[in-house]
Amino acid sequence: MTNMAKFRILVKGIVQYKDHFLAVEKWYDDRIFEPYQWEFIDGEMEFGENPERAVARVVEEKTGIPVQVDRPLYTWGFTAGEICTAGIAFLCDAQTDVVLLCEELHDSKWVSRDELASVITNRAVIKDLEKTGLLNSFDLNDFGKVDLFFESDD
Repeated sequence: MTNMAKFRILVKGIVQYKDHFLAVEKWYDDRIFEPYQWEFIDGEMEFGENPERAVARVVEEKTGIPVQVDRPLYTWGFTAGEICTAGIAFLCDAQTDVVLLCEELHDSKWVSRDELASVITNRAVIKDLEKTGLLNSFDLNDFGKVDLFFESDD
């Protein structure tokens, strides 16, 4: 008897427009206390697609927003039943803040960096964002623009 492994790959788009991030409200399960939860846009990668193309497609299909994929932020994984899921979250830059939601999404809103931790319902996502530094008030990339070493005049 062969053991057929079943895998799927998810991509998550953390969409940024200027200094705000797109949160979407989606339905999870009517048997839980809060069936609608705020999250980032995610979806499955299709066979033959690379992760960057997949996240750009998923974001545009679900929100109508074309994005430039900036960089991967973090990965995650879980197993449910016989299916093992791996995920890659990407920071994406939007050229517009006009959202056209697909039917599976209930609502959307643009939130500031300071509001992310209070809006996004999934605590595991917040912990992942904290590890990336995205929830910090400064960006380590900003320090590349400043000369932090000083030479003495001695």
